[in-house]
Amino acid sequence: MRFVLRRRKLGQLMVFSTVAATIANFVEKAVAETQVKKTTPMLATSTSETVKVTLQVNGTPHSLQIEPRVTLLDALREYIGLIGTKKGCDHGQCGACTVLVDGQRINSCLTFAIMHTDAKITTIEGLEQGNNLHPMQAAFLSRDAFQCGYCTPGQICSAVGLVNEGHAKSDADIRELMSGNICRCGAYPNIVAAVRDVLEGKRDAAV
Repeated sequence: MRFVLRRRKLGQLMVFSTVAATIANFVEKAVAETQVKKTTPMLATSTSETVKVTLQVNGTPHSLQIEPRVTLLDALREYIGLIGTKKGCDHGQCGACTVLVDGQRINSCLTFAIMHTDAKITTIEGLEQGNNLHPMQAAFLSRDAFQCGYCTPGQICSAVGLVNEGHAKSDADIRELMSGNICRCGAYPNIVAAVRDVLEGKRDAAV
């Protein structure tokens, strides 16, 4: 009986010593990791540096102090306050963020603002001609080419860029060249009609 008790105590002692050694090892590693973190310089300091960028947007210069990684979309919306340009997928797949850069349509979510300091940037807010709507804006209204309106700024800017390119000769061409702009409401037939109206009768849609 005494032998059994001694074996039991010995087993308990071994378990206790194993647990103690494990805890000590864990504490030692935690202390070592903490010391490494204290001595290693943080990488965040290099990414938080800002640069001065001047963007020509809708004919007005805007001086911004931003990080080099800020996209053109975020610069327009978050720094300049032009929220007509919409953020949709943020991956260049929906076209809601389309703007015109030197007359060419681009997805502003896929390019950095710092890359366009010497460019003429036009957003949906800058298409209006004096007190008159741009012909493409007027055509979208006339043809009821939108429903919820979220994608409409990108659709209109893309359509203006399409006219600038001069490649659309038919409805099939319009559908193909506008395929990068998604309308979740399904207003595609009216969008095509609006673009066709401008192509046929109002060729001053170029900016």
